[in-house]
Amino acid sequence: MIYRSKAPLRIGLAGGGTDVSPYCDLYGGAILNATISLYAYATIELLKVREVIIEAIDRNEVATYSLADSLPIDGHLDLAKGVYNRIVADHGPLPSGFKLTTYVDAPAGSGLGTSSTLTVAILGAFAEWLRLPLGDYDMAHMAYEVERLELRMAGGKQDQYAATFGGVNFMEFYSDDKVIVNPLRIKPKYLYELENNLLLYFTATSRLSSTIIEAQSKNVVDKNQQSIEAMHQLKEQSRMMKEAMLRGHVDEIGPILDFGFRYKKQMASGISNSMMDEMYESALAAGATGGKISGAGGGGFMMFYCPANTSYKVREALTQFGGVLRPYQFTERGLFAWSI
Repeated sequence: MIYRSKAPLRIGLAGGGTDVSPYCDLYGGAILNATISLYAYATIELLKVREVIIEAIDRNEVATYSLADSLPIDGHLDLAKGVYNRIVADHGPLPSGFKLTTYVDAPAGSGLGTSSTLTVAILGAFAEWLRLPLGDYDMAHMAYEVERLELRMAGGKQDQYAATFGGVNFMEFYSDDKVIVNPLRIKPKYLYELENNLLLYFTATSRLSSTIIEAQSKNVVDKNQQSIEAMHQLKEQSRMMKEAMLRGHVDEIGPILDFGFRYKKQMASGISNSMMDEMYESALAAGATGGKISGAGGGGFMMFYCPANTSYKVREALTQFGGVLRPYQFTERGLFAWSI
């Protein structure tokens, strides 16, 4: 038997960063995100030998281990090994050796939640193989614990829930790891219009999001009022975005994105840089009404809202920076696993 899973990446439309502790524990966070047609994939193939083979084919990484109670966390394929260790700790020794193969449609550090989505996909493949009775909240919370608590990878809480649930969601984050996912029923024509007008642009750079997130968290601990107020405003942005999307005021989305872009840069140093600021201003000069840096910032993907028929001129303006426009569609389904 072969066990497969896929989980969608996400774009964060508003509220980014308010899902990161300790801000969400102290003040409550709120984010609006949507999953798109880029995915993380995982496949488990059973072996007749008592070995564990892990291969990340998009990263040209492969390693072989003996089937054991735990695998070493050493900076090499740690997401897969972290999931393996958690599964064995919770459910006992695995019945067979296996090969786990993974890949993702976007590079690590691109701001689309790749590592968290990959963690969800790997968990999904194990759950399909072992018939684990995990609901959506269980799956997302376990992925969060593996990545953030057990592997100690800095980051927020939204990505695991977006990958598991799928669709357009308004998410609320509170202390004690309480998360509430509110699926939004957006009329298809509003989503098609947003999809038509929102360009997804890869800046051809990746970044280590953990350093930016750690700086953001430190600003909250140190009671940096400018940073905290910026997070308050981003939380308000998520509510503004929710109302605009539900009411079909699609062309308000550009200015709402711009509102968030200005405040996000005040959360921590390194979120933007001179090149990204130049890209942003060039897009506005060509007709975009707003945009944002996806994820923690510092590189990766950017988004630009282009009303009417301005997207062509914005595309032309961005060619000078050497990045790549990435086609996508919004998706309704989150994690999906199957066996063959």
